[in-house]
Amino acid sequence: MTKKVLVIGASANPDRFSFAAIHKLIQYGHGVVAIGNKDGVVNGIKIETNKTIFTDIHTVTLYINPNIQLGYYDYLLQLNPKRVIFNPGTYNKELESLLKNKGIAVIENCTLVMLDAGSF
Repeated sequence: MTKKVLVIGASANPDRFSFAAIHKLIQYGHGVVAIGNKDGVVNGIKIETNKTIFTDIHTVTLYINPNIQLGYYDYLLQLNPKRVIFNPGTYNKELESLLKNKGIAVIENCTLVMLDAGSF
């Protein structure tokens, strides 16, 4: 089943994991939207620099550290995705609690590994 996925911390830098995630999500047939701190395009996906209110987001995958996440709490709760994936280095207990309290599933894993393992 394809999902609409928001990549937060997206980067047009090929050395970044978020760059690889966008490519792999598209490869596996998922719809992708992206937010980052710099404009750019990755595999045809425009990186937004504002907290755009996207509709029907199934999964948010995080590539920003917990300090930066503070500015995204209200935004994530407003989007109300089905789940949020904390990639390695992004886990945040406070945000996890806020998400779970709203009924949003929380996964601490690597999006790239999940896609390849068929567990995404």
